[in-house]
Amino acid sequence: MNDQEKIRDIGSSMLAEAAKTAKQEFGSFYLSRFLGFKITYKNDNCFVNFRSKLPMFNPQGTLHGGIIATAMDVSMGHLLHYTTGSGATLEMNVKYLLPIKEEDVVCKGSYLKQGKTIEFLQSHMYRSDGKLAAYASATWIPLNKNS
Repeated sequence: MNDQEKIRDIGSSMLAEAAKTAKQEFGSFYLSRFLGFKITYKNDNCFVNFRSKLPMFNPQGTLHGGIIATAMDVSMGHLLHYTTGSGATLEMNVKYLLPIKEEDVVCKGSYLKQGKTIEFLQSHMYRSDGKLAAYASATWIPLNKNS
């Protein structure tokens, strides 16, 4: 099987997984299912685990930066929702450090500072060898703080 056939087969299975339900909620929304994100929480951190696959790669053969940014954004946004309530990203800065091939990766979202009206979060993405591949910081505004 050549790479084009692999991409088509893997992409079809990603699409089928995403389409299993129309559910759109934290922890399981279409894009997260499509990308294979598994979202968990521990000690005021949010973890997004997934396997990088060929359909997610750029033409250079590594995980596309937009998917890296999306996973980190999800880790921060889900943590904010889990601890405070829904919010919106005001700005996000991503630094790409190492390429990611076909492997298991994890993002760890955590707080830098919780303010009265603005929240500051960060996310670190690690490759399967444990090396830091990317990190992000973001400013968020809560939309409906839990009371």
